[in-house]
Amino acid sequence: MTVISELSDDDLALHAQEWRQRALRGEKTARGVAHTLETELRQRSGVTLASAETLDTRPATVRQQTRPWWKFW
Repeated sequence: MTVISELSDDDLALHAQEWRQRALRGEKTARGVAHTLETELRQRSGVTLASAETLDTRPATVRQQTRPWWKFW
């Protein structure tokens, strides 16, 4: 594998995506490599992608429903 610091941002993103797909297919060693590449990509960009909005996988209609404060469930 090439040195991560020598990869361009685009190449790094492609490698991270490829290794993440390999990890999702069940390749045992791919998870660590994908994590390392994704960490480097996040450090370079300086942007955090995770937020409450992106982590909530419920449909938008369910997320936007508001319940009266007096109903406990």
